[in-house]
Amino acid sequence: MTYVSVLSELKKQTPRPLYLVTGNQPYLANQLRQAFRALVPESEQTMNFATYDMETTPVAQALDDAMSAPFFGERRLVFIDRATFLTTEKGGKVDHDIDGLLQYIEHPEPTSVVVIFVTGKLDSRKKLVKTLKKQAEVVALEALGERQIQTLLADRLAVDGYTIDDPAFEQLQQRTGGDLTLMMNELPKLELACYDTKIITSSVVGELVTKTLDQNVFDLVNAVMAKKINEALTLYRGLILTKEEPLRINAVLVSQFRLLIQCQILARNGYSQGTIASTLKVHPYRVKLALQSLRHLQQVNLKRAYLGLIEIEKDLKSTSQDPMTLFELFMLKYASQAA
Repeated sequence: MTYVSVLSELKKQTPRPLYLVTGNQPYLANQLRQAFRALVPESEQTMNFATYDMETTPVAQALDDAMSAPFFGERRLVFIDRATFLTTEKGGKVDHDIDGLLQYIEHPEPTSVVVIFVTGKLDSRKKLVKTLKKQAEVVALEALGERQIQTLLADRLAVDGYTIDDPAFEQLQQRTGGDLTLMMNELPKLELACYDTKIITSSVVGELVTKTLDQNVFDLVNAVMAKKINEALTLYRGLILTKEEPLRINAVLVSQFRLLIQCQILARNGYSQGTIASTLKVHPYRVKLALQSLRHLQQVNLKRAYLGLIEIEKDLKSTSQDPMTLFELFMLKYASQAA
């Protein structure tokens, strides 16, 4: 079941008794939560709505609530959060009644709506997971494409009477790394700044939206590959001055170069942008930027840069050398070798 289809179903007040929501998309998950909560009138939510955290609460408590009849209302709503016992992650300290949950899944209470939220990878080998997939409505929250994000953003702004032009959307996407949650979180201050015109422009986005570490590192990667030593050193020094940990900066650099190499290999084998994103399990926007950069990059240079950054990582972990000096030496060596 898609995110859009379940929203449509909930708006019609025709929910199913059991849902399994998977994926780590905070904004979409929050929108779903609001839509589910709208099923229960606000005046009834104190008695007919509850949330249970499986990291601290046994699932048996949530089941007791779900099996209870609604209190002077049409339905009862129960959220089961952080159900890591359904994933490949190691279980927590709470002892859960798995047999009881299995029984409930097979025979859910018709007057209750139970929603299980999972962000980790489901362990499909478990009987519980197999049964849940069969009996529940599974809602997979996946990373959205650029057009879908732009539509959601425009719809959200339209509610408040605002619009955003294409250059502003592109810049907002760049500065947040295409993260929908981050983009939505930036809207209130952008709306406030554009209160008079009701049009969000790229100049306002440039002034108010801070680049993420990933975006700063992406700029740094481009400077490295272009052998722009002074620009690369300035960007690296800027990250250090903002109190970013050298090891973290280097780790993101390594990750970005690894992504470039992987995208180059997959693209040469005929993979599309969307297929690359799903294969590598990374955000589609990161793949889009990587493919754009690869038009001007040679594989041999990518490998040299990647291996050079691995050496920096080793030195950062094993010596007390100055990170700035290590990066400067790396840049000088790379620029002299790169074709």
